[in-house]
Amino acid sequence: MKRRLFIQKSALASSVFLVPDFVRAFEMIPKEVSAFKKLVVIQLSGGNDGLNTIIPYENDLYYKSRPNLAVTKSEVLRAGNDLGFNKHLCGLKNLYDKGYLTVINNVGYPNPDRSHFRSTDIWHTASDANEYLNTGWLGRYVEEFGGKPYNGIEVDDSLSAILKGEKLNGIATKNPALLNRIMASPYFSKVLDEQTDAHLSEHNLGYLYKTMIEAKSSAKYLHEKTGTYSSKTTYPDNPFGKQLQTTAQFINSDVDTKVYYVSMGGFDTHVNQENRQKRLHETYSDALETFVRDLEKNDSFKDTLILTFSEFGRRVQQNAAKGTDHGTANNVFVVGKNLKKPGFYNEASDLVNLDRNGDLIYSVDFREVYATILDKWLAVDDEKVLNKGFSKLDFLG
Repeated sequence: MKRRLFIQKSALASSVFLVPDFVRAFEMIPKEVSAFKKLVVIQLSGGNDGLNTIIPYENDLYYKSRPNLAVTKSEVLRAGNDLGFNKHLCGLKNLYDKGYLTVINNVGYPNPDRSHFRSTDIWHTASDANEYLNTGWLGRYVEEFGGKPYNGIEVDDSLSAILKGEKLNGIATKNPALLNRIMASPYFSKVLDEQTDAHLSEHNLGYLYKTMIEAKSSAKYLHEKTGTYSSKTTYPDNPFGKQLQTTAQFINSDVDTKVYYVSMGGFDTHVNQENRQKRLHETYSDALETFVRDLEKNDSFKDTLILTFSEFGRRVQQNAAKGTDHGTANNVFVVGKNLKKPGFYNEASDLVNLDRNGDLIYSVDFREVYATILDKWLAVDDEKVLNKGFSKLDFLG
């Protein structure tokens, strides 16, 4: 097979798996990891408005800042500490009532960036605001403490920075059966069969060839493992619900995957926020509650921790278009069965002392959340993953 044709035929494998340096990867023996613990990371992409999610319904400044957008007291699902849930988050409130939810307020980082792309990159890579990294924190975890691409899965068609390592990346797939059929197709087999030592002596061809070998092997493994399980739980009929259903399929099939990443978009609510956020909250909340119920039925929820974040919050003051503009600090949700401190972990947002742009000032660095999960849940050296030390929080035992 000619060099150009080989590169064209192997494009799919390299784009789906993006696993570099396979000579080294094949030599790696999976390192010791927590045998059963799983982490599911969910991003609400676009910047969810945290103040209309977890609502300070006794704070007059909240209502003064949002005369047309604030959620009225009668519509709040009241919880504790003068805080409550948006009424369209019934599923999330149910998890709170069961003791399955910890809400961490005022999460952010120093010198926040209000660009979607840059702030997402900071959250994905766990970098400082003035630091640029080309590896993600989950990717570094997979590389350091996993050893196989399928130890980290993004339930999507392409791989985000969060699961990219320096020498080894995670996998992106929404359908393990389809992925296996693609990788088992005749032309991929022909590509693999017809390579010669002369071809593989070229660095790029060798890289693509080894990518395809690992892609085919991983696709077969995932397909065989997930084929043994069929969910009896009915999920909401939307893309996010299907992503969580696939994630549950992986977890309940006992796939050797430690970390998962799922993203739900649409939260950039500059205009007419109320109706848009209503639909988004219902979609997120209903699917999440269903996901937890599915894991509980299969006795896998006790070994699964779910982290939800958004790349930033919104401005305290509403804008002229009945929406909110890009802000800074936000709330983070941690869902699990044996949380050390369920409920509201810390104080509500301070609406008096804002920064010069009228934004919330963070009190918890998001990397403290990551460090706590790595150390207390996944039981690994968090400094190896985050490249530096951060204080640990007290929401996990």
